[in-house]
Amino acid sequence: MNDMDANDIVILLVEDDQNLGYLLQKYIELHDFKVHWVKNAEQALKIMENQTIDLCILDVNLPGLDGFNLAIKIRQLQADQPFIFLTARNLKTDKLYGFKLGSDDYMTKPIDEEEMMARIRAVLNRTQKRQNSTTLNTIYQIGKYQFDYPNRKLNFQDSTQHLTSRENELLKLLYDHKNNILDRKTTLKQLWGEADYFKRKSMDVYISRLRKYLNKDPEINIHNVHGKGFILSEK
Repeated sequence: MNDMDANDIVILLVEDDQNLGYLLQKYIELHDFKVHWVKNAEQALKIMENQTIDLCILDVNLPGLDGFNLAIKIRQLQADQPFIFLTARNLKTDKLYGFKLGSDDYMTKPIDEEEMMARIRAVLNRTQKRQNSTTLNTIYQIGKYQFDYPNRKLNFQDSTQHLTSRENELLKLLYDHKNNILDRKTTLKQLWGEADYFKRKSMDVYISRLRKYLNKDPEINIHNVHGKGFILSEK
């Protein structure tokens, strides 16, 4: 990946150290990447729910929810989200656990900025190749819409709706169960981690958003099956 591609790349940096976070953000931005820097897991998850992120860099030793558990939450939102762990602990057990969680790389503090950029580019290159190799098989037709799952886009004629990670995964599940019931409880546990009252309300909001995105084609509907789940159907 070269700097010409960097303008389209968005990186989420989760680092609670004020000085290090600032320095890393500015250094990465010098290479023309866009960086969202936050200091805790709660802020990170809000961004993940509402924006498309190409790479997450997660400090392991965060206050509250640590980087490892944050990675688990992120993977519930976006199953194939690339991420790199950042830690002051040079422990083999930590590294092995990080890779077990699906980490694409692991960097130990103090950070060498040039090495960090090389690792970032390597992960983004691998991710881009994976996406390119699957794109032909993962553009789905939903009525008059084209659902570009790898790039989180819903295309209708000349217009494009960019999807958040969770919208993207929810629409994919609806598509996979097209004309059949998508079980609400199972979906909540898969995408939200829990199936409590507040998560159910959150899911209803996302279903409403998808209905709005798909309303240009009157042949498409997302039906609510009371007490069970939802059905994506085409007339």
